[in-house]
Amino acid sequence: MTASHSPARATAATLLALGAAAGPFYVIVGVAQILTREGFDWTRHALSLMSNGPLGWIQIANFLVSGLLVIAGAKGLRDAMPAGRGRLAAPLLVGVYGLGLIGAAFFTADPALGFPPGTPEGPPPSITTHGLLHFVSGGIGFLALIAACFVMAARYAAERQPAWTWLSIATGVLFFAGFAGIASGSGSRALTVAFYFAVLLAWTWLTLVFLKSAQKLSAHKSQL
Repeated sequence: MTASHSPARATAATLLALGAAAGPFYVIVGVAQILTREGFDWTRHALSLMSNGPLGWIQIANFLVSGLLVIAGAKGLRDAMPAGRGRLAAPLLVGVYGLGLIGAAFFTADPALGFPPGTPEGPPPSITTHGLLHFVSGGIGFLALIAACFVMAARYAAERQPAWTWLSIATGVLFFAGFAGIASGSGSRALTVAFYFAVLLAWTWLTLVFLKSAQKLSAHKSQL
């Protein structure tokens, strides 16, 4: 291994480690808020609603930090995939997901469904500009991550890794179904709960992809 390659691989490994930290960070901060924020009911309320109220800065920071970590991981993924199917599309799509999270931090969701406490029940009477941009940012990010699942599935299929292929396909399909359900605006508790589990699955998949890429880098380094 040349001296020029060693620092580049070390940097890619660090970026992938940062990306892998995004999912656990997002989930831990989210669960902590679910357990402690007054009036929040995860079977009715999307996590985005926690951006409102006196403690709304916690969820805003959660979106922002998680988004930055995902973008770092996307750069590491690009460096770890110099060739092969999806080497440009997959990191780009993951990076767009990170940008979507950052957009969700800057544009907060409108209060709704009785949260924060004191908010009228039901949907907001009108959608504000920042509420609309929050939905657009999140929607673009979610669709990018769904597309990344299928791009990586194609890459894993080309590499003859059936388990990773099917995991990626299943994640893309289930996350899309969860997003479509919550975007329907039906207010169904079942769809809200299903979306939470779909988000957890998507974060798990993304974390595993980052870790797998870092492991592959490490294995390649040990062979040189």
